[in-house]
Amino acid sequence: MDLRRRPSKPVAGADDAVIRARPIKHKQSHHQAAVAATATAAKPSDSPPLPLHLTNIVFFSLFFTVVYYLLSRWREKIRTSTPLHLVAPSEMAAIVAFVASFIYLVGFFGVDFVHSLILRPAADVWATAEEEEEEEEEDERIILKEDSRKVPCGQALDCVAKPWFVNPSPSFEKVKPAEVVAEEVVKEKVIKAVKEFEFGTEDEEMVSSVISGKTPSYSLESKLGDCRRAAAIRREALQRITGKSLSGLPLEGFDYESILGQCCEMPVGYVQIPVGVAGPLLLDGREYIVPMATTEGCLVASTNRGCKAIAMSGGASSVLLRDGMTRAPVVRFGSAMRAAELKLFMENPENFENLSAIFNRSSRFARLQSIKCAIAGKNLYVRFSCSTGDAMGMNMVSKGVQNVLDYLQGDFPDMDVMGISGNFCSDKKPAAVNWIEGRGKSVVCEALIKGDVVRKILKTSVESLVELNMIKNLTGSAMAGALGGFNAHASNIVSAVYIATGQDPAQNVESSHCITMMEAVNDGQDLHISITMPSVEVGTVGGGTQLASQSACLNLLGVKGANREAPGGNARLLARVVAGSVLAGELSLMSAISAGQLVNSHMKYNRSSKDVTKVSSS
Repeated sequence: MDLRRRPSKPVAGADDAVIRARPIKHKQSHHQAAVAATATAAKPSDSPPLPLHLTNIVFFSLFFTVVYYLLSRWREKIRTSTPLHLVAPSEMAAIVAFVASFIYLVGFFGVDFVHSLILRPAADVWATAEEEEEEEEEDERIILKEDSRKVPCGQALDCVAKPWFVNPSPSFEKVKPAEVVAEEVVKEKVIKAVKEFEFGTEDEEMVSSVISGKTPSYSLESKLGDCRRAAAIRREALQRITGKSLSGLPLEGFDYESILGQCCEMPVGYVQIPVGVAGPLLLDGREYIVPMATTEGCLVASTNRGCKAIAMSGGASSVLLRDGMTRAPVVRFGSAMRAAELKLFMENPENFENLSAIFNRSSRFARLQSIKCAIAGKNLYVRFSCSTGDAMGMNMVSKGVQNVLDYLQGDFPDMDVMGISGNFCSDKKPAAVNWIEGRGKSVVCEALIKGDVVRKILKTSVESLVELNMIKNLTGSAMAGALGGFNAHASNIVSAVYIATGQDPAQNVESSHCITMMEAVNDGQDLHISITMPSVEVGTVGGGTQLASQSACLNLLGVKGANREAPGGNARLLARVVAGSVLAGELSLMSAISAGQLVNSHMKYNRSSKDVTKVSSS
């Protein structure tokens, strides 16, 4: 633009138009030529089909939404110890959306802002106030008339001056290549990030094969020879099939080889359960720190208080009454008379020695203890009971039963074996036969709690505890028709210890059979408390006990693995520790109920203290 000093009065004519460069329509030949010359070159500021302000709102919203989503997802992964490089499809889409919106915003605001600073035409400093007002009115008319143009408003106003288009400055020629280079760098980073998150080609083919059904999911371990890789492929295929993310379920940090063929099939991860410790539990003159895996607040703290009360009163004592795992097959005959013949044969003491020898071939630890039969019409239920060493023993006793059934088939060829288990065992179901006859380890545990401890530690009285136990654990359970449930919460402690030490959690059903007794002694000054558990089913070898975490908890109790000196000694000790822990839990919970502390303690450690009615009304 010609910036030569002009006369004091405006000069009319062509020179005035050139000097002032007013944006009048019939004087824009240079502008139109410049627009035509640059129409074929795409610019970052070119407006998309949507109106410009709507497009900016969309990309602004998209940018901040995906940033918030990715930050929240990564924070959740850090909290759950999930590797950050494991990305769900939704997270991958969010990353792509983030990069796209970032490129748009940088391209639109960044490049145009630089253009506006460097290339904006200089203002006409010589215009008078009247001329400026006339020019503004003329600009407004032109803007309203040409409002349908397909370029951003800022570009239309800034691109009027002739020299800006006809002779582009060297600085403008340098900006555009820099923008292209920046976009290429961003694209390369995105492609690299995507490749890092994707499966390898071979794994991707295997995922597709599982999804299509060509490769069964259960065969991945044997096909690949890598249990961790098989779990990852199965997990990815599951996410794609269901459309549900498993990002909160950890995959890394677990030995999948250790569960192959014995603990879990078709794994896709593992669940984290916190483990707390209660104690020391002073039992039979020894102290034990009891591991408890649970997600219920107050449980560990309550059991710990019971352990403290027991220790301050001199400790608890326990005795193991019986140790025998059971299995009861069901066989059928053509008549009830024929079924009765086998019953008499099995229960005849003269035949027991021979049957015992056949049964004991299954294992060097399996020793048959007894055989009891029950008839229902033509069906005969035979309940075998045997010792199983330090193993819980279900597989061991089942093999021994199969040996006996094969032997009996020779003398009773018309015997039809309906099932290796006829529910007369009875496994993982509440049953009177377990409550009466026992299954696994039968344990009694007792303690004498001093009156001072009851008042100072348990915050209640001996008289209140005895009365509450009578009307709650005994009368209340009888009113409910309970079967083996004459206690406050034995299953809470049993389940927590079972999960921590690798026992079968489902056997909590019969293992929690318990009756809690309380009695005032020493002229009502002290409290005698006992629990009787006839069917505690535990083991220290086999199953989940060999996993690293569970093995560590067993080691904490001093019962890890098999007892070489006294086979079965570790399992029996674990059963007594379970009973002692139940005693502590019963004592503490009953005291909390008696003192009216149950709700307050749960509100403090296990529940929110907010007034829900006020929250909902507000």
